[in-house]
Amino acid sequence: MNEITTRMKRHVRHKLKDEKPTIWIGKDGLTPQISIEIEKQLNKNRMLKVKILKSALQQETAKTIATRAAENAEAALVEVRGHVFILYRRRRRQPP
Repeated sequence: MNEITTRMKRHVRHKLKDEKPTIWIGKDGLTPQISIEIEKQLNKNRMLKVKILKSALQQETAKTIATRAAENAEAALVEVRGHVFILYRRRRRQPP
């Protein structure tokens, strides 16, 4: 998992504070399809807000789901607040 500075975390939280979540995790939890969509959105936007529905929290906690999503996407977990978490990943450089 990538680590980011406190200043960068603050910047990402500020950028996404008024944005609505773009991905919702439902009762099936973190499925491969959701992981693919997280990957696509991180490639495009670098930062992402995800909401976990209550039905997904019956088996796992929000923190464990967020941590797994961050590890799968090789992104930094910026914040977990209630049922919402934020991921950030620096753009990958293209090989020459």
